[in-house]
Formats: sequence, C-alpha cells, structure tokens
Amino acid sequence: MCLGIPGRIVEIVDDSFDIAKVEVSGVKRNVSITLVRAEGIAPGDWVLVHVGFAMSKINEQEAMETQKALKLMGDPYTDELAMFHKSQIE
Repeated sequence: MCLGIPGRIVEIVDDSFDIAKVEVSGVKRNVSITLVRAEGIAPGDWVLVHVGFAMSKINEQEAMETQKALKLMGDPYTDELAMFHKSQIE
C-alpha cells in the first residue's frame, strides 16, 4: 500500500534542485519539492511525502487529521513510517 505521510518543511536545502529537509515523526530527511514548488513552499509548511517526494501541500489541520487517520490503519502506516525512517536521500 502506498501512503502519503504528513511532514513539515524544516528548511530549503538546495533551491536549484528543489530539495527540502522535512520532518516526519521526529525523523528528518531531504525530499524533492519539485512537484509542489509552484505552490510556494517555505519552512513551516506541511506536505504529504511519499518515496522521497512532497506530493502535495496541506495545511496543519489537514496534516494532523491525516496523521490520526493513518495511525488508525495500523500496519500499513507503521510499514510506511519504517520505510521513511530507513530512506536516505541526503
């Protein structure tokens, strides 16, 4: 199952390559923000992250509601989080 996990933009790491550091459940990883850059991404913004890409920009309320719903899914959510924790795009 493929899930988008809410993450908060911590910093823009590389403007020319559209890379931002995103924090998801206490883990920080560099992700591509190419797909959402036109929406005006900045530190503090929330995005849905999947396989190293920010797929869409969301507001904080959507992020919290999505996180609650994902936690209720059990294994698919914990599996996706485990993959994020193991990922290394930096």
